[in-house]
Amino acid sequence: MDVSIFLGLALIVLLLALLFFIWRYTDLKSTVDQRAREMFREWRDKELEDTANKKAQLLFDEWRKKYEGQIRKDAIEKSKAVITGKVTEHLIPYLPTFKYNPRDVRFIGSPVDLIVFDGLDEGEIRRIVFIEVKAGKSGLTKREKLIKDAIEQKKVEWELLRHEVPVS
Repeated sequence: MDVSIFLGLALIVLLLALLFFIWRYTDLKSTVDQRAREMFREWRDKELEDTANKKAQLLFDEWRKKYEGQIRKDAIEKSKAVITGKVTEHLIPYLPTFKYNPRDVRFIGSPVDLIVFDGLDEGEIRRIVFIEVKAGKSGLTKREKLIKDAIEQKKVEWELLRHEVPVS
């Protein structure tokens, strides 16, 4: 075999090997670049999320500091209003503006506040009145409206229920 053919074949093999290594280098470089971009995106997204969470927490803490006193004050005011309402419901029969005899009144509390058996103390019932006590501009609840409607439509009845106690 001639040396020039051998050198030619060796040169072709070297060129093929060089092309193979260039192709492999390019492929690996592309894979490494792609993975580096993915890792950067993951890191950036996590950093952005962490930053957003920290900022949201900071804003919430500032909001809470700013409004916590006001929220507490509002809760106390509402609590006072509820307590005042409950006390008023019990005391209203004894106020001078109440037009019924306090002895004829029974406190129920829920779903209506009072029932007046008008004239009961005198021994003669003129009528039975259901009273819901409200303060300010507060309105009736859905349940209170249902009861009001039933009474106004005269859907009221009397029923006697006897319970026999078994003798042992």
